Amino acid sequence: MKVIKRIGIILGALLMIIFLILYFSTSSIKSETYFNEKYYHETIARLDTIKESMVVTIDSIHAGFAKVSITPALHQTEDNSAQGKFTQLPLAGFGGRKGKPATGIHDSIFVKAAAIKVGHQTIVFVASDLLIMPPNVVDSVTSILSKRGIKREQIFYSATHTHSSVGAWAPGFIGEQFSGKQNTSVEKWLALQISKVIISALADLTPARIGTGDFSVAQYTRNRLIGESGNRNNDFSFITLEQIGKKKAIIGSYSAHATTMGSDNMQISADYPGYWQQKMEETSADYALFFAGSVGSQSPVGEGDGFDKPKFIGEALADSLNKHLQGIAVKDTVKFSALSLRIDLPEYHIRLTTQRNLVTALSSSLLPNSGNVYLQAVRMGNMIWITTPCDFSGEFALQLKNSLSTYGYHANVTSFNGGYTGYIVPGRYFYLDEYEPKLMGWFGPNMGDYTMELIRQLSRVITNTNNI
Repeated sequence: MKVIKRIGIILGALLMIIFLILYFSTSSIKSETYFNEKYYHETIARLDTIKESMVVTIDSIHAGFAKVSITPALHQTEDNSAQGKFTQLPLAGFGGRKGKPATGIHDSIFVKAAAIKVGHQTIVFVASDLLIMPPNVVDSVTSILSKRGIKREQIFYSATHTHSSVGAWAPGFIGEQFSGKQNTSVEKWLALQISKVIISALADLTPARIGTGDFSVAQYTRNRLIGESGNRNNDFSFITLEQIGKKKAIIGSYSAHATTMGSDNMQISADYPGYWQQKMEETSADYALFFAGSVGSQSPVGEGDGFDKPKFIGEALADSLNKHLQGIAVKDTVKFSALSLRIDLPEYHIRLTTQRNLVTALSSSLLPNSGNVYLQAVRMGNMIWITTPCDFSGEFALQLKNSLSTYGYHANVTSFNGGYTGYIVPGRYFYLDEYEPKLMGWFGPNMGDYTMELIRQLSRVITNTNNI
């Protein structure tokens, strides 16, 4: 009996220690309004400054394009960041792969850029066949470009969000679960390739024409968070750029996750956006850039097994776009303005239960750095193109599109613009026991509403409209 009693005391003590560790390593979830928070006031002050300096230009357009391969050479004897050669390279996208290296290349992957100059304003759209735009890589690119006088605020990044692309670029425990073990040689190589494509696109600027538009393609996406009862952003949005007498580029954006290939695929691939780009470059453009849209909560729907499924979706989207391009008028002058707002963030709120989350210090040690976080918007005629640092909710994007449409604007919201803040979904979903809000909702129940408030204010500024 004495032995049993001692065991009971020891177990009780251990349980108490575990309880205390868990208690002091967690905190209560904050649900107070963000309007009273320091991060909100400092970001709004920054927006007020930007508003005063915003320039609206009506002028002729110049455009320049470039394309650089980021297809790695695998199974090399040593890593070479200058040449993109690696002994082994994990695929980014699915934690279920557990950091295993890619076995081969199914289709080549690229980073592409389209530079636009209107009057004295110049921006560059950059699209990569990556899971996200890694914040640490973007910081390195910013450093390289700054030596040439190119500012971070001029670059509008996105990724195709393929879950079968280059990994090894994310620091931290959580980052390595989705990207594999960090390899600084990979980071250096990506930074060099991305810098190169931006510089080349700017060097290619020449007189051009522009056209924009969107159309509904509902059959290739679904709401994966709450199913049929959930809203979806079904639009395919596009920008067409034609250098006069020279080359043509198409920038396309759709909001289905690029996850047609699951974690069992171990070959590098751009998924369905890669097939879309290939088909567009075979039929109607010299360069096709794909921007992941508001992919939060939206999964792909298509026919076929294996790589037949991404081929089916990508080529169907290309065929639909080619039909719509036939009726698009292109212009050599455009009303243009661009804004970049650096935003401050709430404390980390990695949720354990509906009432408790990990303390900020512990969360910070597990998660990769979010980087310099921006919301960006560019107006091209009646198209408002917005970029966000996250997997942005399709439901949120639909709300914004509907608001802007009442004033005669088309709008598109894209994801992965160079920082990364997890998933941004409506606050009413924060307490669901689902992957997006529970594991990837890093900044608490107010982050979605806070981000949408800033996007609405940014939209009001760039359109000179008060009620969006």
